[in-house]
Amino acid sequence: MESSYSFGVILAVLAFLIIAVNALVAVAVLLSIHKNDVGLCFTLNLTVADILIGVAISGLVTDQLFISAQPTQKTLCRLRMAFVTSSAAASVLTVMLIALDRYLAIKQPLRYFQIMSGLMAGACLAGLWLLSYLIGFLPLGVPMFQQTTYQKVCTFFAVFHPRFVLILSCAGFFPAMLLFVFFYCNMLKIASMHTQQIRKMEHAGAMVGAYRPSRCPSDFKAIRTVSVLIGSFTLSWSPFFITSIVQVACQECNLYPVLEKYLWLLGVGNSLLNPLIYAYRQKEVRQQLYYMALGVKKGLTSFLLLFSARNGGPDRPRGSSCHIVTISHLEIDG
Repeated sequence: MESSYSFGVILAVLAFLIIAVNALVAVAVLLSIHKNDVGLCFTLNLTVADILIGVAISGLVTDQLFISAQPTQKTLCRLRMAFVTSSAAASVLTVMLIALDRYLAIKQPLRYFQIMSGLMAGACLAGLWLLSYLIGFLPLGVPMFQQTTYQKVCTFFAVFHPRFVLILSCAGFFPAMLLFVFFYCNMLKIASMHTQQIRKMEHAGAMVGAYRPSRCPSDFKAIRTVSVLIGSFTLSWSPFFITSIVQVACQECNLYPVLEKYLWLLGVGNSLLNPLIYAYRQKEVRQQLYYMALGVKKGLTSFLLLFSARNGGPDRPRGSSCHIVTISHLEIDG
């Protein structure tokens, strides 16, 4: 009972952080999106998927904190876990879509905007969410993926059989890992070729005044961002999927407590890492967060000055409040 309460508290804190941080990054991305910036649209979709994960796991908090008060019905628990699985699948598929987008931008820089048009991006996102909900709600229509017994404690393996995770691993997780490795190796190869070409042109003296070799640093920056995303995804979800496969192979092994209390939580925690990665790695998002912080600072300063004036604060020379607000304005413009 005490362990369930502690797990519920951890789940509540994690859900709050996932929702709050992703919402903050989502606002920054919305303010940064330009007309043809498809990459930021995919980033926004990733934050939305991660917010939905936070919302989904927040529904499980009451089950863990008040486990004996009113047990969750089996059907409701299945729906909750299906929603969690769908949101997690959307997050993983969006990371794959971001990797594909960066791969196309590096491999086909001249045809990129023709290939990844607004219509194509919209179709990719629509198909992504359709596939995500198909994956998440698949166990509800396939009896072999459902547990026959239910202990009135709503957890993932209380309603879903490990066979479902085995299918996800073979048909989704490991193929996705191979695809990630393919994208990463090819992007690294293309970026290296760009570096060699630039060095040859510099050595031959063929550089002209209008030529700016900024493509190569941009390539490597995109590769680093994708590699960090792939690395966090791998470290977060690999233990869960591998241990689930071991549980299917070894029916006598009781690995459910480890899977449900630790490894599943580690995988869900990837939704907190994604916005932190983009807040640090992506310049547009980082700058917008900085401007948002300056705007909050300016608003708070103005509010405190107004509050102090209305409550008979200490006398100041006339124009002092305008001077302070002007300074804040100059900081934002700078």
